[in-house]
Amino acid sequence: MMSAPAGQEAAEHSGLLKFVSAVFYAGSSFLITVVNKTVLTSFRFPSYMCLGLGQMITTLVVLYAAKKRKTVQFQDFDKSVLLKIFPLPLLYLGNHITGLASTKKLSLPMFTVLRKFTILMTMILEIYVLRKTFPKRLVYSVVAIIFGAMVAASSDLAFDVEGYTFILLNDAFTAASGVYTKKKLGIEGLGKYGVLFYNSLIIVIPTLLASAFTGDLHKAVTFEDWVKATFICCFLMSCFMGFVLMYSIVLCSHYNSALTTTVVGAIKNVAVAFIGIYVGGDYLFSWTNFLGLSICMSGGLVYAYLTFNNETSGRNTEGTQELKIHIAEDLKEKYSAS
Repeated sequence: MMSAPAGQEAAEHSGLLKFVSAVFYAGSSFLITVVNKTVLTSFRFPSYMCLGLGQMITTLVVLYAAKKRKTVQFQDFDKSVLLKIFPLPLLYLGNHITGLASTKKLSLPMFTVLRKFTILMTMILEIYVLRKTFPKRLVYSVVAIIFGAMVAASSDLAFDVEGYTFILLNDAFTAASGVYTKKKLGIEGLGKYGVLFYNSLIIVIPTLLASAFTGDLHKAVTFEDWVKATFICCFLMSCFMGFVLMYSIVLCSHYNSALTTTVVGAIKNVAVAFIGIYVGGDYLFSWTNFLGLSICMSGGLVYAYLTFNNETSGRNTEGTQELKIHIAEDLKEKYSAS
C-alpha cells in the first residue's frame, strides 16, 4: 500500500506531466528498439553485452558531467548507497542483457508480442510487493493480452528456444525493475538521477569483466565494421538512446505507477509490431500470427483505456466527495451563525 507522503506526491503531479512522461517513454522505447535491431541484426554486431556496456558508460558520463555542472543533484557515493539501491543494479543488469539478447534473437514483431507478458508479471509483483488490488475488468484485459501473445507465438515459423528464453527472462527483470524502481524513487538522497547513476556505476565493472571472460569484448573490438561511419553512428546512437530510455522509464515511474509505465510500453508495442510486419524483412507472415498480434494489441489498448478511465473516474469521484464535504460544512456554518 502506498504511504501517505507518496500518495500525496502522486496526487500533486499534474495530468500534463504524467502524459508527457508517458509519451517520452513510449517514444524512447520505440526508437531504441529500432536502433538496437539495426546494430545487432542489420550490421550483425556480435556482442549485445558490449552494446549494453556502451549504454551504461554513456549514462555515467552524461550524469557525472551534469552533476559537476550542478544541472542535476544526487547523493555522493558512500556505503549507504549500496543498501539504498539494492537489488536494482542486479535487476538493471539482467534487464539490459536479456533485452539486448532477445532483440538479436527474435524478429521485431515477435519481440514486442512476447514483451506483453511483462504486464502480467508487473501486476503479480504489485499485488505481492506493493499490496495492490485490481478490478476484474483489468484482469480480463490482461488475460486477452496473454492469449493473443500465445496465439501469435504458436505460429512463429522462426521459433528460437534461446530467443524465447531471453525474452521471458527480460519480461521478469523488467517487471521487477519497474516495481522496485517505484519503491526506490522515494528514498531520500537518491532520486531519479541517483537511481540511474548508481545502477550503472555498480554494474559497469562486472559487466566489463563478464564480457572479457566470455570473449564478447574481443569479438566487439575485432568487429570489422568499426571503419564504417554508418555503423559508428548507429552504435553511438544506441549508446545515447540507452541512457534516454532508462531516464524515461524512471521519469514515467516517478509521475505514474509501475503498472502504468508497463501499459505505456504495451501501447508503444502496437506501433512497433505492425510496422515490423512491413519494415525490417525478418517477419514471416501467417494469418494465425497476425490474428494473435491483433488480439494482443487490442487487449493492450482496452487495458490502457480501462486504466486511464478508472484513474479519471477516481479523480471525479474524489472531487464530488470533496464538493459534498464543502457544501455540508458551509450549511453547518450557515445554520450555526443563524
